[in-house]
Amino acid sequence: MTSLQRLRGAPTPDAAPSAPRGDSPCRALAGGVRALGDPAVLAGAAVEAVWLGAHLTTWPLGLVGSGRSGAGPAYRVEHLPPVQRGMLVADVEAAGTPILLVHGIVSNRSVFTVLRRGLTRRGFSNVFAMNYSTVATDVRTAALRLADEVESVCEQTGFERIHVIGHSLGGLIARYYVTRLGGDARVHTLVTLGTPHEGTWAAYALPTRLLRQMRPGSGLMRELARPVRGCRTRFLVYWSDTDAVIVPQRSAALRHPDLATRSVRLHGAGHLTLPMLGEVVHGISTALTQLDADGSTVRRGVVPLSRRG
Repeated sequence: MTSLQRLRGAPTPDAAPSAPRGDSPCRALAGGVRALGDPAVLAGAAVEAVWLGAHLTTWPLGLVGSGRSGAGPAYRVEHLPPVQRGMLVADVEAAGTPILLVHGIVSNRSVFTVLRRGLTRRGFSNVFAMNYSTVATDVRTAALRLADEVESVCEQTGFERIHVIGHSLGGLIARYYVTRLGGDARVHTLVTLGTPHEGTWAAYALPTRLLRQMRPGSGLMRELARPVRGCRTRFLVYWSDTDAVIVPQRSAALRHPDLATRSVRLHGAGHLTLPMLGEVVHGISTALTQLDADGSTVRRGVVPLSRRG
């Protein structure tokens, strides 16, 4: 079955968005000004600036080389570091389950340099990252491209289900694939980092088709809000209360009655910093070791994934 055949109903046209409920740009700006006095916000802004410089430096490297890291399935463990060895011994299926990383707008897979290294060091042996163009595309088209990439990963690894981690726009594309194109049959866990699940006022910066889809109340946002009964994918959502790209910031928290979601709020983290935070890498690693079919966690000391964020 093709990706187009899996499409659940015709997409809603991206008509002029209705007026969003809640925060206005003025209120969001006022909140941002007040936050400037918070030491955590100032520290987060400094870290964001450092990571921006690092990302600009590594950006060309993200255009070349393989999109896969890790050594693939391991059949010997004595040569591995203790952390990797422990994970393989504890749960070889969790360690081998493929992870696909999807970057955001005006970026490439280099934004996941720290996250990829962290996942590999913790024992995940099949970590992939895809590149896609955001110049002449939209969310629905990119979701079809993602569907093909997921099928390729499954074919290469022999796994029927994988995990997907999406940063910013990448999370929105992955959500569309999972909830509107039948991707829940392939995606066990979808992690989103700073994704505008309810749109962002920053999308009014340019009148492109892609940015119009990311505006609050757009046709795409209304389509994503439609029922998704029986969705088998669990969602782990990270968002920051000082994310300058997602306005209002809580639009990056996923609230949908049909989705098994856990939203994690971070304080003082910048938009670009999210895939590089140690607590995010640790939290993702912990969640992805849990492969229960219903998305629940069973190991001692792990926070259960609730039905709503």
